[in-house]
Amino acid sequence: MVFVRYYSVLLQSETRDFIMEEKLFNKNYLCLCAANFLFFFSFYLLLPVLPFFIKEQFQAGNAMIGTVISCYTLATLVVRPFSGYMMDTFKRKPLYLLALSLFTAVFVGYLFAATITLLIIVRILHGLAFGLTSVGGNTLVIDVVPSEHRGEGIGYFGVANNIAMAVGPMTGLFVYEHFSFNAIFMGCMACSLLAVLFASQIKHRVRPPVKRPPISLDRFILLKGLLAGVSFMLLAFAYGQISNYIALYAKEMGLSISSGLFFTVYAVGLITSRLFAGKMVDKGKVTQTITLGLGIVVLALFGLGMCHHFNRLGSDYTAVAFLAVALVCGLGFGAAFPAFNALFINLGTNAQRGTATSTYLTTWDLGLGIGIFSGGMLSEHFSFSAAYLVADAVVLVSLIFFVIVVTPHYQRNKLR
Repeated sequence: MVFVRYYSVLLQSETRDFIMEEKLFNKNYLCLCAANFLFFFSFYLLLPVLPFFIKEQFQAGNAMIGTVISCYTLATLVVRPFSGYMMDTFKRKPLYLLALSLFTAVFVGYLFAATITLLIIVRILHGLAFGLTSVGGNTLVIDVVPSEHRGEGIGYFGVANNIAMAVGPMTGLFVYEHFSFNAIFMGCMACSLLAVLFASQIKHRVRPPVKRPPISLDRFILLKGLLAGVSFMLLAFAYGQISNYIALYAKEMGLSISSGLFFTVYAVGLITSRLFAGKMVDKGKVTQTITLGLGIVVLALFGLGMCHHFNRLGSDYTAVAFLAVALVCGLGFGAAFPAFNALFINLGTNAQRGTATSTYLTTWDLGLGIGIFSGGMLSEHFSFSAAYLVADAVVLVSLIFFVIVVTPHYQRNKLR
């Protein structure tokens, strides 16, 4: 009852207090960016530590680790299309707050997951909450930024989770080395709770309900975005292997540096490229920015797959190559992310913002889940190096497909 009363008060205050400001860095935007940072910080705090938790607590191999981790992504994938429909149909801010609150509460489950089965259940619940929350945040940001700054606003909004990526994994690994897994879970919960508090301060305009046919596929999927989704899914395949296995890869190579530095340098590259990528998108260079980003990722992944060869020269050379690849990889992903987001938005109407966002994130989750699962299998039977070279080939296919198929389709169908 307390939650119901809390959200009803928020609903009543939305229309009364909302004031749309034309400047980019208004209060609503800043609060949403802060909530986004804390949300993703809690996510990245856990991300590099979870494989160690599964391995140490349950004596699981790489294939089982990949299976458990991919459950999260697959659950997110299932809820994404429905999330977009819900964001376009119901009031976005209360729905976003509810999802963020559920995401926070599920962290308690990690404290009591005594078996692999229980951990899988917790991961599935967490994935469902994550899917709805991330769609809500990415949809709300489109509402609160002025249309003339949309590409730039999306870019800076993404910087918030890039900064979380820079400090989250290193913080998580530090806590893992000096404290306990429970300390990490409690820290994640505290950060998510702060995210809820920031999100509650957003004043969001209540929109009239959208009238649609009773049965319509575009309630759940932006059909015109499916071709772009294929290219984006192939890019996500590579990211799934980078984000979840990089710590184990560094350990396999015997690096003397903390693997958390990879995420820090990677985030520096992401932030750097986002500073110019968003402005390029606002100038109409959406497809050019994506092509550039995909090309850079192809080069970076080849370097990542070949890093272990530097061990012949010494571990210091391997560490330098490892971090150089992280920077280049960040530059590529940082250029592609906001441009792909803008591409999906430009293919949909204003009434399809939630659907466009959920399609963008659904295709990402699909590729991510396949990448995580296949990364575990490839590393189990071959090596992490082989897994990253396979990912490199997949992104090369994504680049070719985007240039030949997606770009002409986008030019014919874009609405803005």
